[in-house]
Amino acid sequence: PWQGKVGRLLQNTFRGKLGMDLFEDYLCMNAVNCRPEDNRTPTNYEVDCCRRSVLKVIEERKPKVIILLGNSALYCLLGHRWKKDLGGIMKWRGWTIPDQDFNCWICPTFHPSFVGRGEKEVETVWLQDLKRAIKKVDERLPEYREPEIGTLRDLTILNNEMKPMAVKLGLVSLDYETTGIKPHAKGHRIICCSIATDKNHCFVFIMPKSRVERQPFIDLLANPDIGKMAHNMKFEETWSVVRLRQPIQNWVWDSMQAAHILDNRPGVTGLKFQVYVRFGVVDYSSEVELYLKSASKDGNAINHIYELLEKPGGQEMLLEYCGWDAIWQYRLAMLQMSEMNFDLPF
Repeated sequence: PWQGKVGRLLQNTFRGKLGMDLFEDYLCMNAVNCRPEDNRTPTNYEVDCCRRSVLKVIEERKPKVIILLGNSALYCLLGHRWKKDLGGIMKWRGWTIPDQDFNCWICPTFHPSFVGRGEKEVETVWLQDLKRAIKKVDERLPEYREPEIGTLRDLTILNNEMKPMAVKLGLVSLDYETTGIKPHAKGHRIICCSIATDKNHCFVFIMPKSRVERQPFIDLLANPDIGKMAHNMKFEETWSVVRLRQPIQNWVWDSMQAAHILDNRPGVTGLKFQVYVRFGVVDYSSEVELYLKSASKDGNAINHIYELLEKPGGQEMLLEYCGWDAIWQYRLAMLQMSEMNFDLPF
């Protein structure tokens, strides 16, 4: 691989600017086994057909870092795992992903053919991406504990658990699973909620229909001594006001807004995307997410969550999904606060 003008650019960049030999220090592979006619870009179907051989080499050689050059390489390693909205290299370049499936760093960046016909700024960004990827060779992948997700049947425990912890913790992450996007139309309700108290502990529960039964949770929302976090806090705030008649007191962090501040490219602020590029976990939720979508584009439409609850084990699946969302939100927020040098106000 890597012949002609594009190959020379890549080889000269690695030898002259990175101090490494492309063929001595790296294993080079194509996303497809056979060169497409007329030197065209391979189709996704062609990449799908050749993916098995690429994955076999990765399994055998166990690389520490995989640099993905361009869209075909990106699709080869992610297309079969990232089922929707994969997007192109512009969305993915620059991330150093601690991929838990491959047990190595995945580092997408531009294809050298794009760099060769682009402006000088493109080459500068490309070189930064390559340097960032090379630095990961000696860095171990982060490891995470399996979280403890406890299911609550009686919310009075929140009074016993949260009030003593308010001074100690000061911070919780909230997540709701609801019947739709907007809470205003008749028939909508909050189905379940999760409360992460740190990076490894979380409570989940089905939201009681009785206000008396859910009062301990409402008290938690109203408690100004406990800081609240969410991924898109406007969602939890709106549902709390409309369906629980309680504004949430002491919002501290919105990990979706923070993601946008740190990187304002379109398509990168969603929780599932952030969980993958930051923590290397792909698709922890696809089976449940199917039921959280509505067939209608109307924001007031009711989704299919009740169908999930009717399935054997459906409620447990939903609660676990909700709990993982809160855990990942908490972990993401802590990482963002560190990167942004944010000091908690308590």
